[in-house]
Formats: sequence, structure tokens, C-alpha cells
Amino acid sequence: MVRTPLTPEERLRGERLGALLRAARGERSMASVAASAGISAETLRKIETGRAPTPAFFTVAALAGALGLSMDEILGRCAEQAAEPLIA
Repeated sequence: MVRTPLTPEERLRGERLGALLRAARGERSMASVAASAGISAETLRKIETGRAPTPAFFTVAALAGALGLSMDEILGRCAEQAAEPLIA
């Protein structure tokens, strides 16, 4: 099965998600956050760096729980309409 290429908007949304997760993780290690979310550190690394810009819903939900974020906050900060970049 061939996956269709991502649109520029999907890539940008993935970059915003990665930046949000990095900021929320703060000083916590990737390994500890990934373990709390039940995913591998490599998966978290790929999401944070934008190499996996469209992670599965339950992966995002697990990360939200591990980082104390609401899904509404993630959607609001990462949606296409978000005007401000998340990189501080």
C-alpha cells in the first residue's frame, strides 16, 4: 500500500505538535515520558522532530496524559488555524 504524500499543512501541524510536546516535556527525559505514555522513546523522538507528523490518535492521547495536556489544548495549538508558532 502506497501512502499519499503529506500536504504542507499536515507537515506544519506535525511540526507544531512536536514543538508543543518538547515544550511540555521540559526537563523530563524522552525515555521517561515515552515510558509513561506506553510508547518507545524512538516514536516520541520521531514525533518531536517532525519525522512522524501524523501520529495515531491514541499515541497523541497517551502523550497528552503523560504530559498533563488536554486534547483540546493540543488541537487548539496545533490546528491549521493556529497563528503563532510554538517555538519560543
